[in-house]
Amino acid sequence: MAPTKKAGKKTAASQDKKGVAKVARADWKEGFKKKQVGVSDMTLLTTISNEAINDNLQKRWTNGEIYTYIGAVLISVNPFRDLGIYTDETVNRYKGKNRLEMPPHVFAIAEGSYYNMQAYKENQCVIISGESGAGKTEAAKRIMQYIAAVSGGQDSSIQEIKDMVLATNPLLESFGCAKTLRNNNSSRHGKYLELMFNERGEPVGAQITNYLLEKGRVVGQVDGERDFHIFYQFTKAASGEQRENFGLQGPESYAFISRSNCLSVPGIDDSADWKETLQAMNIIGLSLIEQNEIFKMLAIILWLGNVQFEEGDDGNTRISDTGVTDFIAYLMETQSASVEKVLTTRVMETQRGGRRGSVYDVPLNPAQASSGRDALAKAIYNNLFEWIVSRVNVSMKPRTQHTQVIGVLDIYGFEIFQDNSFEQLCINYVNEKLQQIFIELTLKAEQEEYVREQIKWTPIKYFNNKIVCDLIEERRPPGIFAALNDATATAHADPTAADNSFIQRSAALSSNPHFESRGSQFLVKHYAGDVMYNVSGMTDKNKDALIKDLLDLIGGSGNKFLNGLFPDRPDPNSKKRPPTAGDKIKASAGALVENLMRAQPSYIRTIKPNENRSATEYDNKAILHQIKYLGLQENIRVRRAGFAYRNTFEKMIERFYLLSPATSYAGDYIWQGDSRSGCEKILKDTGIAKEEWQMGLTKAFIKNPETLFALETMRDRYWHNMAARIQRAWRNYWRYKNECATRIQRFWKNNKEGLAYAEIRDYGHTILAGRKERRRFSLLSYRRFMGDYLDVGKAKSPLGEIIRDACGLGNETVLFSSRSQLLVSKLGRSSKPSPRYLVLTDKAVNIVVTSNKDGKNVTSLERKINLSVIRGVALTNLRDDWMAIQGPICEEGDPVISCVFKTEFITYLMQATQGQVKIEIGPTIGYNKKKDKAAMIKAVRDETVLKDDVYKSHAIHVPSGEPPNSTSRPPAKRKAGVVRPITKGKLLRKGGPSTDRQKPAPKPVPKPTPAAKPLPGQSNPTPAKKYTPNPSTSTASSSAPPPPPPPQRGPVPPPPPAKPMYKAKYAFQGQEGELTLQKDELVELVQKDDNGWWLVKRGNEEGWAPYNYLELVPAAAAPAPPPPPARRAVPAAPQAGASSSSSKPLPLRKTFGSNGDDDDDSGPNLNKPTPKPPITGPKPGGLGAPKIGNKPPVPSAPRPPVGGSKPAVGSVRPQAAPPGQMDLASMLAKRAQQLN
Repeated sequence: MAPTKKAGKKTAASQDKKGVAKVARADWKEGFKKKQVGVSDMTLLTTISNEAINDNLQKRWTNGEIYTYIGAVLISVNPFRDLGIYTDETVNRYKGKNRLEMPPHVFAIAEGSYYNMQAYKENQCVIISGESGAGKTEAAKRIMQYIAAVSGGQDSSIQEIKDMVLATNPLLESFGCAKTLRNNNSSRHGKYLELMFNERGEPVGAQITNYLLEKGRVVGQVDGERDFHIFYQFTKAASGEQRENFGLQGPESYAFISRSNCLSVPGIDDSADWKETLQAMNIIGLSLIEQNEIFKMLAIILWLGNVQFEEGDDGNTRISDTGVTDFIAYLMETQSASVEKVLTTRVMETQRGGRRGSVYDVPLNPAQASSGRDALAKAIYNNLFEWIVSRVNVSMKPRTQHTQVIGVLDIYGFEIFQDNSFEQLCINYVNEKLQQIFIELTLKAEQEEYVREQIKWTPIKYFNNKIVCDLIEERRPPGIFAALNDATATAHADPTAADNSFIQRSAALSSNPHFESRGSQFLVKHYAGDVMYNVSGMTDKNKDALIKDLLDLIGGSGNKFLNGLFPDRPDPNSKKRPPTAGDKIKASAGALVENLMRAQPSYIRTIKPNENRSATEYDNKAILHQIKYLGLQENIRVRRAGFAYRNTFEKMIERFYLLSPATSYAGDYIWQGDSRSGCEKILKDTGIAKEEWQMGLTKAFIKNPETLFALETMRDRYWHNMAARIQRAWRNYWRYKNECATRIQRFWKNNKEGLAYAEIRDYGHTILAGRKERRRFSLLSYRRFMGDYLDVGKAKSPLGEIIRDACGLGNETVLFSSRSQLLVSKLGRSSKPSPRYLVLTDKAVNIVVTSNKDGKNVTSLERKINLSVIRGVALTNLRDDWMAIQGPICEEGDPVISCVFKTEFITYLMQATQGQVKIEIGPTIGYNKKKDKAAMIKAVRDETVLKDDVYKSHAIHVPSGEPPNSTSRPPAKRKAGVVRPITKGKLLRKGGPSTDRQKPAPKPVPKPTPAAKPLPGQSNPTPAKKYTPNPSTSTASSSAPPPPPPPQRGPVPPPPPAKPMYKAKYAFQGQEGELTLQKDELVELVQKDDNGWWLVKRGNEEGWAPYNYLELVPAAAAPAPPPPPARRAVPAAPQAGASSSSSKPLPLRKTFGSNGDDDDDSGPNLNKPTPKPPITGPKPGGLGAPKIGNKPPVPSAPRPPVGGSKPAVGSVRPQAAPPGQMDLASMLAKRAQQLN
């Protein structure tokens, strides 16, 4: 066996001038590779049994790992699917690599053979064995693919040889493979391909030796199987000229290839394969004449199968259709009468005293005639196949002198069927011979290595199958082949008599313990199992010779190619017995073994996982049988006879030097001595028992696989510990980095990113500049036009996704989305605002409504207005939020919408329409209420409205706003945030400023670092610099407006009035629970309510009064403080405990305008109070707190500063702020109330 490739070409160990080995630095990635399933080398199995082998193979096969080692032997389990592991990239990965450096693969076997051939100048061979369908042919093809890819050579003749070698695969598959019950592409022959190389490792030639073609398949197959592929390719895809010349029809027309009822196979394209076969013939160099003659021989065989025999009136055989024999005679270029005579009669010759006697024409019965016809067809195909192989060898003959050879043997695996005959005997005999040399060479290589390395070991007993080989092939005492030859010679004329003679002679073989005679059967105990053979027909198959009449017919043919297929005809005058089939296979096996013994073998054992060609089924019973007859357990026992694992000192150090502090520091190899002493030091420092390992001359040997597993576990733990330290530092680094990035992003967002939104805001203010009063919120410096407030465009929120689906936006870009209110008119009733969602895209304005249907909220698209039909937008010149979108004249009219972000909506609308929309701003809003009905809404300045605006009967009541020419205030100075440290942990110093500047601690003096001898050591890590963040980048609130700057400190002003006073603007006649007021009468405010009624107090009398009848009395003059940031004075809020301090119960409160009678479309009467609802509770001053009709109780908790929904407007009263928008004055008033 070839010496193991010690190291890859790139990682070979060497020594420096001082004798210290140079070791490649350990790769941390190896500790984090994908964990293998099972064990990749079964010599490392803890338990050696067939079941343990099967369990390991099943785990790996299920996980897509089809290759496993037993030492240098590769086990391959057919995956029945494409795993994508034979690409050019995979070839490059295995090129130049040691077998142990890469996972098990057929490319590793090919690389090892090619490398050993070049390195040690020795012939190599790869022996592939296994049953049909296990993947032998595929493995042979992959070996040739790899060698052709890596062998180099730019010369045209070298490339031509490579192409020819690869072209032999489709050619020999067509003529030598067939569909069987076990395999769709089963090799029905064995072949030994020898690749010849020059001294530079370039292929210069090749030679193929053929073994055991199953020629019986030509004339018959079992149901579900097919004849050789070439017949179906020829009959399906032949050209029109060929069909005319050879009388070709479809495959169903020929008896030989259609009797099994399997003309097509899923996954096999006969027409495409036919083209590949023709292309392979052209590459190999077969001329058109030679190709035509090959096809003519195929036509002769096909037509011979259609010759049918019947018994005539005279009892003799005659041909049913002589037209078939006439066409056969035409193809054979002979007389039709000669063909008929040879097929129906046999010439018998008598001999007297060694001299020829009389000659008789003996008629044949139909069975005998059919047997003769089949023999002729089988002989023609067998000789045709051998001619093709020899012709291929002529084309691949070495162009120059070759120095080394790599052989690839692809042959039948061991076969055990229900009916085993002469063919199975020959196949199993060859496998016995291969098993014999496998055991001899494997054990021999083990012994030689132990002797060479001076290792003590105990020899192991193993089964030597030489006794079985002798049983079959020996001449003295006669074996099975010799007994068959004797029986054939003594009773050559009668096959039955010859079989009986063999049964009698085989009785003498019973002395062999591996043979049992059982009547018409006999049993042979092979290494792979016991096989029962049937004697019937065995002697006739062993004779393997055409009768003289058929040979004479071929000899009389005018076709020179047909004559050339039968060059060796027996001499009728010779008394020497022609060689039998047994003689031929014994000679071929002997020559094969001789060739293999001259080469250094590599082994591939193939296994078939199931009989159904399934990629998921794993048949344990069938695989256990294959494991047994392949001798895998025996192979492992031989390999484990001494030591399960061995490797060179250099490789052991390279793999495990991290485990000893004497050989490694910070990942560097620091050992001063040679490789042997370093390896021994590692094994001692890891605590492995001395009896578990031995040191050879160049290798270290480890006895049990558990020891190797322990070393690998320690190595993995080392990497994981180092990884944990690196991860800790890495996480600290990323924490530091992310915090820095967050602070930078926050600063950048606040100072740069918002400029784009600010530019849009400035553009919007330019559109409305000087024409419409502004709200105080719009003057804030941080106010940006964000656009899509409901996240409809990106659908990040559930609400945004619902609205997007309702609008059916598709690819439209959302420019703006917000909550709004649509003015809805109802028959006979006043128009009322109703909540809507307003969505503006680059194509249309969408109005979405959420309604309740069957108890469920349903969001739907109410209206869609394309941008191209919008004429303009009408607004008032006051600070209200109402606008009318003037669209096309239709029955629906123009929508009138109240939107807090009206300016932003108009800005994006102008951008989307490129300024084509007309913006109308005036004291009124004009719109089309219906198709032919124009309407107008006027704006009324009303200071009693505290927040936003109120719509009632075509009038918008709104307080005064900021002047139209107001400009936004400059950005406010942000409050400095609290500086927080950035980092945590022990590996990095804390960041952030420090108030106490302490002296830096003295650096610890590091201990001396051992120097890495062959490779430079790691440099000292640089200490992390202390990071001090800029206080200006500290976290500051960006979601709330900054408070106004405090006024300058001056003289202390007098305290403000503790009780805000209000003056009655109109006279009010109160009812029960209400307070009657006279015009200009002063009252004290106790409690406000959003429904339009306030609780006021006059002296000791309390009651409810309408808020719009009251006017705040300015406070007494005081020293003027600095001007406040707001233009309008902020009304003082009443104290929360004002009402609770009184012992009197609260009088009844009423909902303003809730009497159930809706106003018509006329304007509101602001000089008269609205009728109030009936009183349902006691009068003020009664016992207990009165029940308040039509109004919920006042919440005990203070109202939140933001949030809440906008109540429905039924009367002229202030409205609650929409979500996210609370009036600044109210917010400040509430805060002042809480502080007081």
